[in-house]
Amino acid sequence: QVHLVESGGDLVQAGGSLSLSCAASGRTLNIYTMGWFRQPPGKEREFVASITWSDGSTAYADSVKGRFAISRDNAKNTVYLQINSVKPEDTAVYYCAARASILSTYKYWGQGTQVTVSS
Repeated sequence: QVHLVESGGDLVQAGGSLSLSCAASGRTLNIYTMGWFRQPPGKEREFVASITWSDGSTAYADSVKGRFAISRDNAKNTVYLQINSVKPEDTAVYYCAARASILSTYKYWGQGTQVTVSS
């Protein structure tokens, strides 16, 4: 079992920045990829970014490329999401997730952290 806890969500003005963190505990050796997803109000959850635990390779949704940056600290079992030049459409609950292989689904999820962008 892998336990994920997000933090860093906040109310931020458009154009500002914030950083989200996700701390993993438990059977972290089972983690292959960690990802960030978000669910805007009234919409379905969507993929934002992911990072491979072993080599740090990353992937991003087209809508956030150039503004979001995912990184990890293996020693702390923590993944980060830096959000720059925030827009009102970035308002969402942001979730951290983990999967055991590139072929598996994201099995482990955090409780989510709220990001609200004011215009």
